[in-house]
Amino acid sequence: MLTLRKREARGHANHGWLDTYHSFSFADYYDEAHMGFRDLRVINEDVVGPGGGFSTHGHRDMEIVTVVLSGALRHKDSLGNGEVIRPGEVQRMSAGKGVLHSEYNASEREPVHLLQIWLQPASRGGAPSYEQNPYHEDELRDTLLPIVTPDGSDGSVSIGQDVRLLRTLLTPGRSVEHTLAPGRHVWVQVAAGELEVRAASGATARLRAGDGLAVSDERGLTLTATGEADVLLFDLR
Repeated sequence: MLTLRKREARGHANHGWLDTYHSFSFADYYDEAHMGFRDLRVINEDVVGPGGGFSTHGHRDMEIVTVVLSGALRHKDSLGNGEVIRPGEVQRMSAGKGVLHSEYNASEREPVHLLQIWLQPASRGGAPSYEQNPYHEDELRDTLLPIVTPDGSDGSVSIGQDVRLLRTLLTPGRSVEHTLAPGRHVWVQVAAGELEVRAASGATARLRAGDGLAVSDERGLTLTATGEADVLLFDLR
């Protein structure tokens, strides 16, 4: 079964320094029909203006993943980490029993465009932790590259949940395939471009930048770019 979440249906807020879209309920946007999907709780597409950012605030019991699409994001936290996240890197912060952090645009001239992703942890109250890893754009070209996994294999960052996040940059007309193990689910999020998703059952969906797709009770998927496409695929329990 394929369920399309169109980009225009997302929650939206423009705070001047922040233009943000919420795939699921977040902050002042509440929709009881869209509280998340499986262990995926938040996908926020944020554009932060030059010099803008999120001042120091706290989180607990959440796995937080940041993917920068363009620009640069400056991170600082109570664990002592102070990093800049750029395209071609993935950051994971496990809030655990509690962590304070801030995120600011690292540029005074250019906006930063990012996806912030929250996942429910497998257990609560653990020690907070941080990890940031690079990968090269060539590694994403026309293949599904794991960038977040439970065990941190193959250069991915590790996460405290049974979830795999894969990313691809698809050339127009090219396809990638993903097999779902029994009982698994998938969320497809299009960061840029357009693609068609075809399930093994024959069901199809066409997606544009900002669209999401929930997939359940399917054995496999074929993702075909109808234009240059940047796609994230979450494999969830």
